[in-house]
Amino acid sequence: MTGAPRIALVDDQALIRAGLRALLQQQGIEIVFEADSGEALLAQLPQQPVQLIVSDIRMPGMDGIQALQALRARGDATPCLFLTTFDESDLLLRATEAGAQGFLLKDAAPEDLRDAIDRIIAGHTLLQPVSTEPVRQRYRYHADDAPKELFSQKEVAVLRLMAGGYSNREIAGSLFLAEGTVKNYVSTILDKLDTRDRTRAVLKAITLRII
Repeated sequence: MTGAPRIALVDDQALIRAGLRALLQQQGIEIVFEADSGEALLAQLPQQPVQLIVSDIRMPGMDGIQALQALRARGDATPCLFLTTFDESDLLLRATEAGAQGFLLKDAAPEDLRDAIDRIIAGHTLLQPVSTEPVRQRYRYHADDAPKELFSQKEVAVLRLMAGGYSNREIAGSLFLAEGTVKNYVSTILDKLDTRDRTRAVLKAITLRII
């Protein structure tokens, strides 16, 4: 990646924004602008484009998810990383359905936040930063949702790395496999879960207790 990552920082609490700004600037990240609400983000983003939106998920008025839905509705595909103090089952799925690329708890380590920013700007997604048990409890599956076949240990390992937002090349390096082999694993996983994309595959795998 060349140059400092350029982001928009969105949070209704000034002290939180100040803390995040100081932390991110220490890590070489450029804060192009700050917004204290979803409405402010919608107003500022067209004039000040960024590589990534880092936003609180819960705010008075228009919250982060509603703001992202409005952005996507007007054709703005700027990636979004949501931050929250809440580990709630519906937030991960709502954020993903709205078009978010990542979801991170605010108590994450600074290096995890920087890594998340770099990964999302590079085109990856981060889908499993919260506990998966509440997701499973709320979204119990029916018999006809079950996978077509059982998963091998290697397929589960690939799925877990997919949930972390890793690319096929990165998964290959991590598991000491050829990239083509990983591509075949991913295709098999999508087929077994009867899904067309990686995001839905990971969410369904969480729900079905595969990962």
